[in-house]
Amino acid sequence: MPTDSIAPSEDVSSKVDIPPVEDLLSTAVEAVGGVERPGQITMVRAVQHAIESGDHLAVQAGTGTGKSLAYLIPSIRHAMTSKGAVVVSTATIALQRQLVDRDLPRLAKALAPQLPHEPAFAILKGRRNYLCRYKASAGWPDEEQDQLFDPREVNATGRMVQRIQEWANETETGDRDELVPGVNEQAWRQFSVSARECLGATRCPSGTECFAELARARAGESDVVVTNHALLAIDAMEDFPLLPEHEVVVVDEAHELVDRVTSVVSGELSETMVTVAARRVGKLIEQHLADRLMESGEDLKALLAAAPAGRLDELPQVLGMTLALVRDAAWACVTALGPRNGDKDDPEGAGLRRAAFTSLDEVHDTAQRMLDAFGHAEEVDRAEVVWLEAGTDRRPPLLRVAPLTVAGMLRDKLFGDRTVILTSATLALGGAFDGLARQWGLGNGKNTAGDETREKESGEGGEEEKDGKKRRKGGKAGAGWAGIDVGSPFDHPRSGILYVAKHLPQPGRDGLPEAYLEEITELIEAAGGRTLGLFSSMRAAKAATEALRDRLSVPLLCQGDDSTMLLVKQFAEDEPTCLFGTLSLWQGVDVPGPSLRLVIIDRIPFPRPDDPLSSARQRHVAAKGGNGFMSVAATHAALLLAQGAGRLLRSQHDKGVVAVLDPRLATARYAGFLRDSLPPFWPTNDPAKVRSALKRLSDS
Repeated sequence: MPTDSIAPSEDVSSKVDIPPVEDLLSTAVEAVGGVERPGQITMVRAVQHAIESGDHLAVQAGTGTGKSLAYLIPSIRHAMTSKGAVVVSTATIALQRQLVDRDLPRLAKALAPQLPHEPAFAILKGRRNYLCRYKASAGWPDEEQDQLFDPREVNATGRMVQRIQEWANETETGDRDELVPGVNEQAWRQFSVSARECLGATRCPSGTECFAELARARAGESDVVVTNHALLAIDAMEDFPLLPEHEVVVVDEAHELVDRVTSVVSGELSETMVTVAARRVGKLIEQHLADRLMESGEDLKALLAAAPAGRLDELPQVLGMTLALVRDAAWACVTALGPRNGDKDDPEGAGLRRAAFTSLDEVHDTAQRMLDAFGHAEEVDRAEVVWLEAGTDRRPPLLRVAPLTVAGMLRDKLFGDRTVILTSATLALGGAFDGLARQWGLGNGKNTAGDETREKESGEGGEEEKDGKKRRKGGKAGAGWAGIDVGSPFDHPRSGILYVAKHLPQPGRDGLPEAYLEEITELIEAAGGRTLGLFSSMRAAKAATEALRDRLSVPLLCQGDDSTMLLVKQFAEDEPTCLFGTLSLWQGVDVPGPSLRLVIIDRIPFPRPDDPLSSARQRHVAAKGGNGFMSVAATHAALLLAQGAGRLLRSQHDKGVVAVLDPRLATARYAGFLRDSLPPFWPTNDPAKVRSALKRLSDS
């Protein structure tokens, strides 16, 4: 990671006339050897206007637009004239590294002569991502070590622990992502603490050299702070700040914001969690209290092992009693531990107490939260959903709880007192921003992807939309939002074909029909390989791979054969090779050039009908008078379809076909909404035309 530049303490911004964003963009593009694009210019102006007006902005910017420069330049310009940093949040580590290792260093160097000082930047992650020097030196016990019954797994984790110990003596950042190859969670947990487990810099013996605190200090001295959606959500929702003071947030990969925030605010409860809490507190309080908590965990284990997996619409009496036992036993242990700030002169004891409090609080609060999720007279009053997730060979069954919507949280906590810029290649679903705007908790806005946004009685948001202009702290009172699609530098109708196999039968639940396998074979043969197969499940991807390897003369890789990174590398380097896989490939593959001429999508990627959270959200929207299928399932499918289709064109010279085998994309009543969410490829249902086009590309 590049050394973060440190801005001078003297405020010289008033002594230097900062050029407008258009001039800064020209300087930056020239420095990196690029070419300004109309969409990039439109976006940089729109972002600048949003920052100046205080209104929120959603920007759809297709691949190749250069959106990173388009939001970084006005962000840096704002940081130069204000006292706070600009926070840039991403969903993936890959984009974080691109920003910090490539985009920001080049941009800072290029713009420095025209700015009061060279822009400073830093990356900041959650505390769990940094090695804790004190925990590493204190040798705290691992309460979960006997959960690993496989000797091979125990030995592998032991080797990882040894590697971490060696790396701890060399690292300058303590950042887990710099430990290559990576380590499993079991090993890393022995060297890291959560924010709630941390003793604090002033009490910890290693506080002055704490990696997490040093990262926060660098962030506090920076103009641009790069973080992730999870930390952004935690910062917005907790009472204590994790990020430096800031007025502007840029959310890149904004199509993933709702899912990432949902993950942060979801909870889980299992016998393992209860056992860990009991072990942590066991040596600190009277044994009979710890034993009571351990026994409640055993009761929970027996109950979950016998119960069927799935969504819980009503609270079974025996489960309610068990959750109450767990809750009360955990609270008894919390009470017995005494004051939370005890043992000030005993850091090791304070660390063990803090770890015990953290585990007990999580067990107690989650059990109470699950009990509170039931007992509502009407479905419309329900706020959360609880479900049982089946166990695996590696972990026991567990209960999960998640909010039915995060719109209110986002509206009040994230959008409440700051300006937010949201951008992605996929935001305007069905040609409008309305769907995602409701999920973000935003009300009416100017929508330049289509008509002006209309007030919709969708049921998702409901009252949240009516008071969508309320702002906490008064800082953003009256702020609105706008949506703008700046287009793409690609000529989609001339570069790509959208082929929907209308003649095929509808997909069923019994695997891929023979007609699908024949269609895939003919398409791949016409393309000479060069195919990315995106499947709705890993089972379908593996079944297609097994069935087609004997039929095809080209190499065929399947996700899971090796690490995804190595598979994508092999696919990109060997032109005839095909790669089949599932969800991570829908959004994580960037292969420009002749190695990718055909993207095959086996079916519309609706969430599974038995998915507990998705199905509960659909029912909740319907109860509020909206269309649950369109608001939840169709929106989910549209996002994934657009992301999958976006794998085809990654550079100006790319050409090819996106083939969707599911005929519902041509025949269903919702088909128009889904097609309007896709790039504007030339459409056809004629298989002969598609095979001819692929053959011409293969021969060229």
